[in-house]
This record gives sequence, C-alpha cells and structure tokens, in this order.
Amino acid sequence: MNYSYVIIDDDQESILKTKAIADGFSELSFIGSVQNAVDGLNLILEKKPEIIFLEIDPVHVDSNLSLGFIDTLHKYLTILPKIIVTTQEKNLAFDSFQYEVKEYLLKPVTQSDIIKLMLRLNKSKREEEIGIVERAKHAGNSLFSSEQKMPNELHPLRLCIKSYGDHRYIDAKDICFFQADNNSTDIHLNNGEMITAFKTLKYFEAVLSYPFIRIHKSYIVNRNYIS
Repeated sequence: MNYSYVIIDDDQESILKTKAIADGFSELSFIGSVQNAVDGLNLILEKKPEIIFLEIDPVHVDSNLSLGFIDTLHKYLTILPKIIVTTQEKNLAFDSFQYEVKEYLLKPVTQSDIIKLMLRLNKSKREEEIGIVERAKHAGNSLFSSEQKMPNELHPLRLCIKSYGDHRYIDAKDICFFQADNNSTDIHLNNGEMITAFKTLKYFEAVLSYPFIRIHKSYIVNRNYIS
C-alpha cells in the first residue's frame, strides 16, 4: 500500500529531518513541503496528498499553523487526507484528537514512529476495504429483505462533549433529548442525568440524524424515547 504525503512545518530543518526518515520507506511518496498555512492549503488542494505531516505549534506565529488549519481544509474538502501531527508539545495531543487527527508524533520523528504509523495505516485501509465489501453484500441482501435498518443502527454514534472544562463520551442511543439554553445545550440521558454542552442546538442538529429530530426551536428529541 502506497501513500503520497506533504510536510507543512515552519521549521525547514524539521522538514528535512522528517523527510529523511520518511524517505526510508518505499510506501511513502513525497510530493512537497511548505512553511505556512496559506501555501499549505494551496499545496493540498493542488496535489491532493493522502497524508499530511502537520506542525501545530510553530516557531513563527505568522505562519498561522495550528489545529485551525484542519477547519480550513473542511471548507474545501469532503474527505480529508490523514492528518499526522508532528510537534514537540505533548499537551496538545488531546485537542488534536478532537479534530480527528489520525496520529500524534513527537519530534524528532523516528524510524520506529513511521514503522508503527505504516502498520496502523495499512491495518485501517484493509479494514476499510473489508467494510466496503461487507456493505456491498448488505446492500445486495437488503434488496430481498423486508426489514430495513436505519443508518445509526448500523453505525452507532458516540459524541464527545465538553462540559465545564471536562470531556465526556456519550453514546447517542442513551440520549433522550436536547434542550437549548442560549449558547449551550442541556443533554438529557435515559438514566436521568443532565449534561450541559457548550455547543448550540444547531450544532447538534447538523451532526445528528435518525432517530433524532428537531421538533421545536429549543428541542431535539430521540424518536426511540417517544411514547
């Protein structure tokens, strides 16, 4: 399995070190490097790499390299390349994974880091290929099945909620309803617990599908808890 990649880092020496390690792997194909966010966006849109090695804590602030760069990519791309953060800062790891970063590597990147990265990428790719085959089989079988499953029954959704400085993972199936409260949202669970999330109701409306439905400007309900 082969992957094209770019390096976005404001430190030229760091770029050379990362590239020198990656060049030792025939599966990785280098297609460019840049040192700021603007050039990084142009490079990605032009070359369409499969992997991005991204610095998010730059030496030079005017490079505008940060996790916000990933939000910019979402404006132009439906499917993002695999984002590999390369940085010296350990304390940005948790925030990175909230942005769906695939890997977090501490500099200097080592050969062992890339070996593990390649193994994980190949494993993920094989699983995706198997999933495509299985979904195709399911689609074929469903033509002859009278019982159809809704999307979230096949792929249960889990939400990461930031509430008062803490993060919690909640299975969507455990949520009874959402209630808007100005710029935050109260999430009511089936065990009677209520969690306040610092997101608007509109945000949850965008990320949720069946069995959730917005019935009012202040409420989204889970159909499974309607009686």
